[in-house]
Amino acid sequence: MPEVNPKILTWARETAGLTREEAARKLGFRDVRKWTAIERLSAYEDGRDDPSRSVLVNMAKQYHRPLLTFYLSKPPRRGDRGADFRTLPAALSLEDDAILDALIRDINARQSLVRSVLEQEDEIVPVSFIGSHRMSDGKIAVLTSLKSLLNVNLDTYRSQRTASAAFALLRTAAEESGAFVILKGNLGSYHTEIETEVFRGFSIADEVAPFIVINEYDAKSAWSFTLLHELVHLLLGQTGVSGARAENDIERFCDDVAGEFLLPEEESKDIGIDSTATIEDVVEQISAFARVRNLSRAMVAYKVYRSGEITLTTYDRIAIYFRQQWLDDRSSRRDGQRDLRPNPYVTRRHRIGNGLITLVRQMVDADDLSTTKAAKVLGVKPTQVHRLIERGQ
Repeated sequence: MPEVNPKILTWARETAGLTREEAARKLGFRDVRKWTAIERLSAYEDGRDDPSRSVLVNMAKQYHRPLLTFYLSKPPRRGDRGADFRTLPAALSLEDDAILDALIRDINARQSLVRSVLEQEDEIVPVSFIGSHRMSDGKIAVLTSLKSLLNVNLDTYRSQRTASAAFALLRTAAEESGAFVILKGNLGSYHTEIETEVFRGFSIADEVAPFIVINEYDAKSAWSFTLLHELVHLLLGQTGVSGARAENDIERFCDDVAGEFLLPEEESKDIGIDSTATIEDVVEQISAFARVRNLSRAMVAYKVYRSGEITLTTYDRIAIYFRQQWLDDRSSRRDGQRDLRPNPYVTRRHRIGNGLITLVRQMVDADDLSTTKAAKVLGVKPTQVHRLIERGQ
């Protein structure tokens, strides 16, 4: 077995956001007469003992790293997130950030494969809208381009029966424009679920294979807003990760354009918030308004705040209320659906998106993409590829 650089073991643990005590526990090490669990891990990381292959396999699983990583000569550089547009909560843990890094590494690898596949095409045409604007062009110019790009009528969007259906309308339009839109919020299990405060969206502004990733664990009514927000990043030619709070100029710009697309300013003013109304009354008014338009309540509250109808203090209180209510509702839904077993292939197709599935199907049918590479692009096991890309399933 090749020798393992002890520095790799330390790097893998630390970038997973784990202390030695936490890692030893996750790895299942136990105190024995020879040494304690922590001393055993320390011996591996200090180079005083060599880990067995089974230990390395366990580390790969717990640290969210491919096994081959542990045979590198030195620790690699941090995965490329592009720009970090987030304003992070003070309570962010190293483990949360490490899981996000692992998710972005996976997305970058999949995007690179898609780009490679597309570059094999003789008549490949670059996606023209990537980087077509600058913030200096102004919000109106960018909004006009966004509307032209998607060509989705606002009344049609609002007439959809559910927020999920409304999102599907926008997603289809975005994919037809050349972007791949994925729903992903963990590393394959609920144990690695990423909260929206850490990650709401991620965009790769590539002219051949632009990607948008939306945190599936956000409220479904918020997916459309995040998709539009990330599309604005693509129009600006910006690769990067976004969080739940917009407290810098770039994020406010993207939020304002996305918000104006879904709820024009003159209409948000028509909500008519009474300055003497209680917080409870404002919450109910915003909720009723958002519900019939397939809009996120938090987005409507943000628009009302930006238009000057409510103060920042009131907006913050409302946003916290909506967030907590959504968390409570999500917990109740999970308890109620514990015994439900939806078709896993339907769920996976929904997360992956028709854009990627269609591309993979075409490439596999033409023998231009192996099953192994197709599995990597789709983020599934090779044995699941053909069932996943079958039509009408």
